[in-house]
Amino acid sequence: MAKLNILEFPDPRLTTVAKPVENFDESLKKLVQDMTQTMYEANGIGLAATQVNVHKRLLVLDVSADQNQPRVYINPEITSQAGEQTHEEGCLSVPGIYASVKRAENITVKARDADGNVFEEQLEGLHAVCIQHEMDHLVGRLFVDYLSPLKRNMVRKKLEKQRKVAAKEAEDHLVI
Repeated sequence: MAKLNILEFPDPRLTTVAKPVENFDESLKKLVQDMTQTMYEANGIGLAATQVNVHKRLLVLDVSADQNQPRVYINPEITSQAGEQTHEEGCLSVPGIYASVKRAENITVKARDADGNVFEEQLEGLHAVCIQHEMDHLVGRLFVDYLSPLKRNMVRKKLEKQRKVAAKEAEDHLVI
């Protein structure tokens, strides 16, 4: 398994709309494994293929307390939703930034597994929030898109500053 590079906001590739998965082959299973490993190593609970610059309708998540129940959703679609909840969200593509986002409280999602088998689940709470968040990535949307333009611009500037500081620190510690 290989750890994949996670794209960070405001990378324009994050706005790419993912295409449906058509081939359920060994390369897809390898991608699922690599995405799951990447999610765990980044201390995330969800990761969409768009975030690793693969523009397929695929996401992985694990909202279990022990992070030992990985789930894969391929070509997911929400078939029903009810209620509303506000949850503090973060994102591996927007590191260190958190904001409250309103989402459906209960959803029914229909998807395929890595073998192409169709399944349907009724989800609530954190699981429902996570899958809605990851599905947003598949249509080129990030949780910061729910913020006002002013707040979104503040996030962009904060991340740019963090990257400059990290680059400077790396340069200062360069050993030849």
